[in-house]
Amino acid sequence: MNAFETFTKYDTSLAAGDLPAVAVILAPDVIWHQPGNNPLSGRVVGPEGVLAHLGRFFELSGGTFRLVTQTAAANGDLVVANVEFSAQRDGRTPLAQSGIDVFRISGGLIAEVWLFSEDQAAEDEFWS
Repeated sequence: MNAFETFTKYDTSLAAGDLPAVAVILAPDVIWHQPGNNPLSGRVVGPEGVLAHLGRFFELSGGTFRLVTQTAAANGDLVVANVEFSAQRDGRTPLAQSGIDVFRISGGLIAEVWLFSEDQAAEDEFWS
């Protein structure tokens, strides 16, 4: 599976909420870089950590978190995706932003992910 095919499997699995399918394409030592200064920010390592991390988005938003890939492009082992993400929480301004996600694929598995938000301060406020 090439880098773009691996990303596509991740993207369709995540959109369907199929975290077990996401798990099988994460490298054993995957590193996830979540930006910002909020309870979800930081570096997450390993498939179990990444799945728990992704689950927290759904948990904190009462299941309203959505991530939609607008466009994606691959260059060798790197995939860059332009995404739109949204969520709702009681007592908070709804979150609706664009972002850029960068994936490094190695051996058909996601090895590392970096996320970039359009308005990190607003995202921090939402998740805090």
